[in-house]
Amino acid sequence: MKITYQDKKKGVIELLPEILDDLWHLSHIIEIGDIVSSKTTRRIQDTSGDKIRSDRGVKKTFTLGVKVENISFHKFTGKLRITGSIVQGPEELVPLGSHHTIEAKLNTPIKITKIVWSKWVLKRINQAIQSSKKLSAIIISLEDDIADIGLIRQFGVEYYGPIIGNVSGKRIVDKNRQKTLNQFYHKIVEVISRFEYVSTFIISGPGFYKNDFFKYLQDKYPEIAKKSIIENSGSGGRSGIHEVLKKGTIEKLTAENRIAFEMSLLEEIFEELSKGTPKVAYGIEEVTNAVNLGAVNKLVILDTDIKVKDSQSLMDMVENMSGEVVIISSEHEGGNQLKSLGGVAALLRYSIN
Repeated sequence: MKITYQDKKKGVIELLPEILDDLWHLSHIIEIGDIVSSKTTRRIQDTSGDKIRSDRGVKKTFTLGVKVENISFHKFTGKLRITGSIVQGPEELVPLGSHHTIEAKLNTPIKITKIVWSKWVLKRINQAIQSSKKLSAIIISLEDDIADIGLIRQFGVEYYGPIIGNVSGKRIVDKNRQKTLNQFYHKIVEVISRFEYVSTFIISGPGFYKNDFFKYLQDKYPEIAKKSIIENSGSGGRSGIHEVLKKGTIEKLTAENRIAFEMSLLEEIFEELSKGTPKVAYGIEEVTNAVNLGAVNKLVILDTDIKVKDSQSLMDMVENMSGEVVIISSEHEGGNQLKSLGGVAALLRYSIN
């Protein structure tokens, strides 16, 4: 993410999304009521009176501005769509007030105008700028001859697989077993090699396959092996990937990795709850009471809730009393756990019961 233009007096910031994570950040930066403008494509009908019934019009590309009514980010397709009524554009081509959907695209600037830029939104922009400089990690979860791949992104885990090797068991006599095994490992390498700028590969799972795959990398792909570490887990598949995330392995390797940090924080909250400790509050009513008493050491809030005025007030109060505010992504397991607590929780300095 880059800031390509800024006019504080007019409340305008133009951003350039460079990676998929930036579109996710934009989905939280843009709010209903904002004016968003970008290059977009729209089918223009012939209004000359000579239009024939089969004429579907001509697609044209130009800059349009819409007053935002709906924002949708589809994490599986990586598409961000902003829908609203048109307030800016060539009036000879599009009637003002009609509706249009802008699809935000990578490397295409998008201009956002707000009446007020909250400090939390500005923090989010700065976070996106800093995060775009950092690299992803990939978890390779192996169990027997099945591999699942977890690409660690800011908005959550993107899964690939399973990759199946059809390797015979050790007790079965198969003179081609090693060849089949190498072909299986090569398939995994083909998948992980599609992604550029990956700083760390974590090879996890029960049994010997993870160690054997690492040896294969050392022999055939030493550059990948240099970036790889082995991590034990009780199972393979997606549950094995979640196990690695909960261990905080990625957090140790990449201190700023948000997913590992957020999931370990939620683990801490649920661990405190399981002990029946009074040093945890959850739900808006309990947390608001704790904030008013100055008891909150760490406020944890779901990213979908930070646009609510009351939530921003709580966050400001916590920071003013030297507390810490952590915004949790709603796009991974930790976010779902926090949602079950009402979208907000707090670790307290002292018991208030």
